[in-house]
Amino acid sequence: MPSNIRPDDMERITTPELAEAFINEQIEEIRAQVGDKKVLLALSGGVDSSVVAALLIKAIGKQLICVHVNHGLMRKNESENVIEVFKNQLDANLIYVDATDRFLDLLAGVSEPERKRKIIGKEFIEVFADEARKLEGVEFLAQGTIYPDILESIKAAEGKKAVKSHHNVGGLPEDLSFELVEPIKLLFKDEVRVVGEALGLPHGMVYRQPFPGPGLGVRCLGAITRDRLAALREADAILREEFDNNGLCEKVWQYFVVIPDIKSVGVKDESRYEGWPAIIRAVNTKDAMSATIEEIPYAILHKITDRITHEVEGINRVLYDLTPKPIGTIEWE
Repeated sequence: MPSNIRPDDMERITTPELAEAFINEQIEEIRAQVGDKKVLLALSGGVDSSVVAALLIKAIGKQLICVHVNHGLMRKNESENVIEVFKNQLDANLIYVDATDRFLDLLAGVSEPERKRKIIGKEFIEVFADEARKLEGVEFLAQGTIYPDILESIKAAEGKKAVKSHHNVGGLPEDLSFELVEPIKLLFKDEVRVVGEALGLPHGMVYRQPFPGPGLGVRCLGAITRDRLAALREADAILREEFDNNGLCEKVWQYFVVIPDIKSVGVKDESRYEGWPAIIRAVNTKDAMSATIEEIPYAILHKITDRITHEVEGINRVLYDLTPKPIGTIEWE
């Protein structure tokens, strides 16, 4: 059976005891694979990369080099928070790379979703390669690949097309010089959280809002422009602030804003005002393979709408996406 296919009889990790057994097994496998070499890890601060980091630290300690790449597609204050938590609080061996211009220049004028994902994925590998050239003994690249990433990137059955590629699955170049370390690639998201808690990671980190590898790049629909990206980042920050203020953070699994590359006519200061629509998406799921829509009280939606349309330049409408998965995917691109 291929190593990226989960065995039918693999027990789901639902308890601390099962998580501990998984952790001990992975520590042995990591040590056997890596030996005395160094490992690079893309540390976004999300659940998947954080759990992988914790596993690798327990297995190989300072042989792990965490790299946080700011590709310019992060949420508001995301990079600052990653540095604060991992470098200042957890004392991780962390390298910070600001590659904003490098990514956005490559993405300029690119509107097709798969091209965007592959550009972002390829550039991530290039950034790691640049960092690796500065170091000695680095032969491995660790990734927070999880099972839904694999399922959505390969043909599930004869005649079915892949839903989409992921930056950590389909976007890897054929001439990749690193050997991959993917200790959680057979786990679903809920299992990753159980393992994270067993590793002793902070609750807020384990249940941190999911964020795709390509970041806001798959939520700034179509060709990315810096002004629309800035509007998206501010609108998303308002949404997250209001969800936090109203106790929805723990209730809703994933919530975010997308902004398509279209404009409509509005009115502002008694004048014609063309602006983008901000589309809110809030879903609940256990394994990311299907998702239901969370019903948000109208009073909260009205407040979010008022804040976004008054505080964010360039947005004149707010919409709410009611489509479950399937038929829609969780992300729009």
